[in-house]
Amino acid sequence: MLDAKSLLDQFLGQAGQAKRSIDGLGGTGGLAVGGLLGLLLANKKARKMAGNVAVYGGAAALGLLAWRAYRNWQDGQNPASGPVAQPGDMPQVAPKYLPSAAPAADGNPFELALVRAMISAAKADGHLDATEQQRVFAEIERMALDAEAKSTVFAMLANPVRLEEIVASAGNEEQAAELYLASRLAIDPDQPAEREYLSLLATRLHLPPDLRAHLDAQVEAALTQKTA
Repeated sequence: MLDAKSLLDQFLGQAGQAKRSIDGLGGTGGLAVGGLLGLLLANKKARKMAGNVAVYGGAAALGLLAWRAYRNWQDGQNPASGPVAQPGDMPQVAPKYLPSAAPAADGNPFELALVRAMISAAKADGHLDATEQQRVFAEIERMALDAEAKSTVFAMLANPVRLEEIVASAGNEEQAAELYLASRLAIDPDQPAEREYLSLLATRLHLPPDLRAHLDAQVEAALTQKTA
């Protein structure tokens, strides 16, 4: 049986375990990435930033970022200056924010929906073409994933994922926020196609614009700032 939580951890990176060199992948020796997520990102800057996500502890990172964004939003904080999520905040995170709290709306593990969302987002700018997919396939083949996990990732990479599928997997607002967060982590939104994808996703997920601003702010902080 596929361990969806473990697969999500592999994408986001477990604290202290997921950072790895990507020599030969267009980077430089010792460039750290956050698990499989780093392989999907299009440029060296984005891959390096993804490495910072690893310190938040794999799948728990999405729950932590969602919780902090909701707290700031409900407290009327300014997204640009509100408190930033820190790994030490984890004990305060309500269980409902964790990816494992409830299955997706279709009954499958929600962690799997988050992986699907990241892969779909990574394809949004068009850089993940057939050649790029083969590069990612080769790297995944060398990773310590079991056969079922590899097969699942390969299928997601090879087959189109409709936005409607991602949106339909959200069973509540917390899950909608985490699907957006996972997608935002997989995109360095410096191109119109990427920004348009995220905007459409947020609209389809019915995320209030000001809540989305807080979610974006937490991702930016996670990717670029040092944690306490």
